[in-house]
Amino acid sequence: MFSGKISKVLKTLKSPRMIVSLITLLVLAAIIYLSRHELLRAWELLGTANVGLLALLLPAQIIVYYAGGEMIFSYLRDRKLIKHVSRLEQVRIALELNLVNHIFPSGGVSGISYTTWRMSKLGVSSARSTFAQLLRYVTGFLSMLAMMIVAVVFLAVDGRINRYIVASSFLVVVVVLSLTFAIIYMFSSRHRMHKAARRIARGLNAITKCVTFGMQRQLVQSEQMDAFFSDMHDDFSELMQDKRLIVRPFLWGIVYASFDILMFMLAFWSLGASVNPAVLLIGYIAAGFAGIIIFTPGGAGVYETIMILFLSMTGTPPNIAIAGIILTRVILLMGTIVLGYIFYQHALIKYGKPRRDS
Repeated sequence: MFSGKISKVLKTLKSPRMIVSLITLLVLAAIIYLSRHELLRAWELLGTANVGLLALLLPAQIIVYYAGGEMIFSYLRDRKLIKHVSRLEQVRIALELNLVNHIFPSGGVSGISYTTWRMSKLGVSSARSTFAQLLRYVTGFLSMLAMMIVAVVFLAVDGRINRYIVASSFLVVVVVLSLTFAIIYMFSSRHRMHKAARRIARGLNAITKCVTFGMQRQLVQSEQMDAFFSDMHDDFSELMQDKRLIVRPFLWGIVYASFDILMFMLAFWSLGASVNPAVLLIGYIAAGFAGIIIFTPGGAGVYETIMILFLSMTGTPPNIAIAGIILTRVILLMGTIVLGYIFYQHALIKYGKPRRDS
């Protein structure tokens, strides 16, 4: 009997779900350890902050996650690709996505992979889920670009714009437009999509062969990848025929960025300080792009540095800039870890059970 229990425990530990859970816990522990100085600093700041204003960060954060989910679900609903999904489920999936992007930094790739798996449980194919998420990123970038142009114009009228803000804003515009046109160029041709599919399949199989020392030669079949990209090309063609499908994700992108900025504003107000929202918006966008390019958990370190730098350049005292940014980021990080991990683990338990025939 005792040996049977040991065998059952060992079998459980070897299951994919348990392995993923253990890896996630180890990474979360590492993130908390690496952020210990910021956590201690935030704890000190809580003693001087207005707790009532800080409490408003929670509903603002929930709205941000809901808006992020709507950028995907509004498109899928308009395309009639998904049945009714409760608002709570949308927030949960957005929280899980945010957690995965924080603990497995890969420029958003890990989040797309996880959400594709998660959406498959709701009956959405991998290709259509991936396309909806790409559309979310593109419309999110475009919505932030529109907001940034308004912010730059506001600063120019206000007379407080400088060459660094102009240069960084111009760089962001170039990056966003370049990425958008590159995606349109690739998705607009079925031939280019098939060519990309074959290259990706060969690349993935080469990596798999190298990692497994030749024991497993193929991870994906070229035919499967071709079908996957063909479905995304079809979705793109339908989108080009009905461009109104972009409107809702774009508007939800503005809601997402607006409430994200509002959370930083609330933290500064709770400390008795005020900052220029236009400068904060530009710093937020620049930091967001840097967080995608530089693979650190949630852009940690780089994100805060860029936002503090932008605020300092426009006259915000460095100590105030550091206090407000660190306080906000720590509160958001803790919310992501606590709520995100609960829902993430629940999804693994509910959907991640290994099949008997695998």
